[in-house]
Amino acid sequence: MGQSVISPLLCSHCGEKCISAGILLDDKSFCCEGCKLVYGIINQSGLCNYYDLNKMPGITQRIKVRKDKFSFLDDDRIAAKLISFKDEQQTHITFYLPQMHCSSCLYLLENLRRLNEGVVSSSVNFTRKEAEIIFLHNETSLRKVAELLTAIGYEPYISLNNLAKAPPAVDKSLIYQLGIAGFCFSNIMLLSFPEYLGVDASEEGLRNIFRRANLLLSLPVFFYSALPFYQSSWKSLKHQFLNIDAPIALAVIITFVRSVAEVLSGTGGGYFDSMSGIVFFMLVGRVLQDKTYRQLSFERDYTSYFPIAVAVLKNNKETPVLLPDIKINDTLLIHNEELIPADGILTRGKAFIDYSFVTGESLPVRKEMGEMVYAGGRQTAGNIEILTVKAVAQSYLTRLWNRGDRQEEKGRSFVHGVSKYFTLVVFTIAAIAAVYWQMHDAAKIWPAVTAVFIIACPCALLLANSFTNGHILRILGRNRFYLRKAGVIEDISRVTHIVFDKTGTLTDSGEQKITYEGTTLSAVQKSYVAALASCSNHPLSKAVAKHLGVNRDIAVQGFTERPGEGTEGFVNDVWISIGAQTSDFHSSQKPGTVVYISIENKTVGCFRFSNHYRPFVPALLQTLRQHYPLSVISGDNAFEKDNLQQLAGERSVLLFHQKPEHKLEYIRQLQQKGEKVMMIGDGLNDAGALQQSDTGIAVSAQTNNFTPASDGIIAAEQLGLLGSFIRLCRINRKIVIAGFVMSVAYNIIGLYFAVQGTLSPLIAAILMPSSALSIVLLTFWASNMAAVKMKLER
Repeated sequence: MGQSVISPLLCSHCGEKCISAGILLDDKSFCCEGCKLVYGIINQSGLCNYYDLNKMPGITQRIKVRKDKFSFLDDDRIAAKLISFKDEQQTHITFYLPQMHCSSCLYLLENLRRLNEGVVSSSVNFTRKEAEIIFLHNETSLRKVAELLTAIGYEPYISLNNLAKAPPAVDKSLIYQLGIAGFCFSNIMLLSFPEYLGVDASEEGLRNIFRRANLLLSLPVFFYSALPFYQSSWKSLKHQFLNIDAPIALAVIITFVRSVAEVLSGTGGGYFDSMSGIVFFMLVGRVLQDKTYRQLSFERDYTSYFPIAVAVLKNNKETPVLLPDIKINDTLLIHNEELIPADGILTRGKAFIDYSFVTGESLPVRKEMGEMVYAGGRQTAGNIEILTVKAVAQSYLTRLWNRGDRQEEKGRSFVHGVSKYFTLVVFTIAAIAAVYWQMHDAAKIWPAVTAVFIIACPCALLLANSFTNGHILRILGRNRFYLRKAGVIEDISRVTHIVFDKTGTLTDSGEQKITYEGTTLSAVQKSYVAALASCSNHPLSKAVAKHLGVNRDIAVQGFTERPGEGTEGFVNDVWISIGAQTSDFHSSQKPGTVVYISIENKTVGCFRFSNHYRPFVPALLQTLRQHYPLSVISGDNAFEKDNLQQLAGERSVLLFHQKPEHKLEYIRQLQQKGEKVMMIGDGLNDAGALQQSDTGIAVSAQTNNFTPASDGIIAAEQLGLLGSFIRLCRINRKIVIAGFVMSVAYNIIGLYFAVQGTLSPLIAAILMPSSALSIVLLTFWASNMAAVKMKLER
């Protein structure tokens, strides 16, 4: 007889299977009391229609936080380094909550006071995934607040980096400077219309009032809004280099000084409109560049990944110790799913360590007592103890961050190279004009020289670069491709060789392709194997359970999980074993990870695990290989070599069993051949290669997750659009060059009048804003057309 399949009951909040049908609210079922509590709060707010729009969007509350996981927060020394403010009554703390993902999260987190009376208030920065919480420390504690957040599905991410420095406050000064410049510029233009159109002699008094009003409005622009250009120019001069901001700053100063002199002497209205226009349009470009990546961190070191404290065994008691205080020969207790913070020797327990983030190996590695374990690995099979042999800062993991640091050489725009010569040309023309008029008409020296600096100001060139880059950054950001700075766009446009990591980049580390070998399992046997596998926390067991599908009505009467060996137990009175190979079955000799299945002490088959490529990878590689040489370098085994060679093309280079230093060296070898290399990876094992490459792109399943230091961060699901992103960056360069040509034409026309010393304020007022506006419109239109052509979101 066939066995009927009963559809499992799913939680209305998180979508997990319900163990019991007895947890109900409003005729809805929940997997645990935690999900029921969260739903109840959202229900009271009237947001339950969110569950109709987003099917079961919540996070399961069934998994409880390990006891004493946040005990280190009871240590006043540790707490003091995390707390932003504390007085006799209140404590202020900001937590990073990576699980935050939707509007119901925001509402729930801003109503923590309804879950804990000790919480006074909580405010959420959704973009940065941070929650600022104020609580009364005589009614609750920092540890209890962290446990509360974890209990409702938002476990705070507290790393060693939190001890090093407090997160910088968002700098809004650029926005204020832009706002003031915009207000003053628009009003100066309005008050300058009588000057443009001409006034009668009888209205001379009114014209003087408008001129002095313009002078007053120009003061905030000159002394406050233009500060970034003064500061940048001064820094470049200290390093004996003239950047593009130097002539900008000089033009602003000369324009202001000459304009003030004209107004006070009554000889003219000056160029306040041109000066404020220069500053305003320059700031627009900078704000656009700054906006897209302010919330992301591209400069990270190992402290961003390590926990803030670890349990050290002293006199057989667990004592939380700050990572910087760990000493050689300390015995560390590493709990299940915890990160190993220092290199050491395994002294107790069986380790099954996931090194994927360090080496690129996609599946956990078994370690026995007496073997070395390395920092950065994650224990996946119970608790272990390790004897520290190296301090945290000296571990193998941290050395990865000290290699290939080329960040200062990256992201340099060709405009800054041009600016040096541009500035020299401007000074030369001004000097020639001064010498000429000194010999012919000394009265025209001052008008000619100042006009040269005003007209030849490289604002049009800088606008073409900064405004185009800012707009392209915005388009890329809307498509979830974030760059560290605008100059990286140009680095991408010059790429000649693309190198991919495999594990976690081309493949989905959260998915495995599973095939079965051996005696065919019946539907009942599959359900028994799935039920036993679901009882284990081991990643391979979880993958088997997910592959087969779990029927919650099947009872597991008892099971034993032996770390590193497998899981066994009775399922409906049938003995099932999942794990190590026995002598009565031999699988094929294909490489890869294998999990064996035994029923009633007889091995009947095995599940073989292989990589699961992201669905867009074949099309992506086929597109890129037509334009670029491709390489794939991986720390994983060569099981997928033939399949991957077919995807990447016969000319592509595939390298396996590569350690982090091998990846870095391969990038360096390509660069020595003259290649401009783009490296795309996801794990800490790629950190050195990402930094060594000309452009390093980190792939992240969630863009707010911690990723290696890189020049850009791309959402994993958007990697298929990489070809379009590269083409957009190449088009960006063409747009900048077109704007540069336009600015050169503008400067030639303007300088023709300027060197004659007869340039009127009306001509300058028309030339400068119209040039800036035309370039803004050109770059905006061209960038949008390019995005539309490539079907990117704008």
